[in-house]
Amino acid sequence: MEAHDMAGHLIRRLHQFSTQVFSARVRALAVDITPVQFAAMDALRGNPGIDQASVAALIAYDRATIGGVIDRLEAKGLIERTVSQQDRRARTVRMTDAGAMLYDALLPEVRAVQDDILGRLSRSEQARFLALARKAVLGDSG
Repeated sequence: MEAHDMAGHLIRRLHQFSTQVFSARVRALAVDITPVQFAAMDALRGNPGIDQASVAALIAYDRATIGGVIDRLEAKGLIERTVSQQDRRARTVRMTDAGAMLYDALLPEVRAVQDDILGRLSRSEQARFLALARKAVLGDSG
C-alpha cells in the first residue's frame, strides 16, 4: 500500500495505537481521564494559575475546544478556575489537591505507556524517534 510510506497515514495509525494503549492502561486503574485531559493537567502542573488559552497553547490544542476539556476536569474535581486578577474577563486554572494527587499517581503509568507505544523499537530507536518527532513538531534539533 502506498499509504504505508506516507508520514500522515503512519502518524494517524500511531496516534490511534497510542490512544488505545493509554485508554486501556488508565481504565485498568479505574481512572476516567483522556490523553488530552492528562496533557492539560501536565501543563497546569508546571504552570499553575495560567489561563485556558495558555493551556491550549502549551498542549497544542484548539482554543475553541479547550473549554470542554477544562469543564470536564473541573466537574471531576481535578482543577479549579478563578477569575484572573489581571484581566477580569479571563479565568485562571490550577489543579486541586485531588488533581495533583491523581496526576502524581498517573505519571509513572503514563511514562510506562510510552514504552508500550514504542515497544517494537529498540531503546536507541525510541530515542531517535523522539528526537525526530520533536524536530518535526517543535523544530528542536533534539
